[in-house]
Amino acid sequence: MEWSDVRIFLAIARTGTLGAAARLLNLSHPTIGRRLRALEDATGQVLFQRTAEGFVLTEEGTGILPLAEQMEDSALTMERRLAGEQQKLEGTLRVSSADWFGAYVLPAVITEYSREYPHVEIEILTGTRLFNLAQREADVAFRIVPFEGPDIVQRRLTQMQYGAYVTHASADPIEGDGTGNRLIAMDTSTGSFPDIDWLQNRFPNADVVLRSNNRNVHAQMCGKGLGIAVLPRPVGDQIDSIRRLDLSEDPPPREIWVGYHRDLRRLNRLRAFVDLVIKHLAS
Repeated sequence: MEWSDVRIFLAIARTGTLGAAARLLNLSHPTIGRRLRALEDATGQVLFQRTAEGFVLTEEGTGILPLAEQMEDSALTMERRLAGEQQKLEGTLRVSSADWFGAYVLPAVITEYSREYPHVEIEILTGTRLFNLAQREADVAFRIVPFEGPDIVQRRLTQMQYGAYVTHASADPIEGDGTGNRLIAMDTSTGSFPDIDWLQNRFPNADVVLRSNNRNVHAQMCGKGLGIAVLPRPVGDQIDSIRRLDLSEDPPPREIWVGYHRDLRRLNRLRAFVDLVIKHLAS
């Protein structure tokens, strides 16, 4: 069984449909279906049961799943180590971060990096999803929480300061009250946010008018006068339509962590990027 066939088997097992597997592997839907049929013909086993809800592993498919995952681990380890030995500053660097970090912190870094290393293509992957560093979904990631796993090289970059913002035309809200004001808050379905808790405690009588998991949405809605928003300072301080409130205390800061797989620690294009981020955040 070839590794390319194993990748398709694992993609279908994880996504449950041929279409989703095709998008994951950047292949066409017919190609995925054809390769799966060829794999089942070659093994003489039906690996998936076709149901109305999607593809479900059969007993035979379930039996080889751990072996396929072991093969994936070996292939990815080989890929990472070969990549880690590349000394030339060329190729692709995949960077994962929160939306606001990618939009307001990284642009200055990437501009300087691209000037110095024009042969490196950068991919920025933003959002709430935590991309898997072991599977090379990203080469380097920035997060507000420490990384898990023994194979991740990580360090705390900085303590990111936050502020509360309103439009220039808005009157200052009354601390400890907030009557007549509205708040822009985070979607808390994935957990609590200390800065949002702080905002609601600071203005207990203010109503929440909007929830979103995207800080860029918060900033834009705040700029339209929708309500008070707590934003990372690199976001709020760069938006001309809003101003930071001078309150008796600031929102709690959050730590920013950077991490990458230990097999890539000798990858020059990655190390150069991390060094540049450290320089920019220090200044």
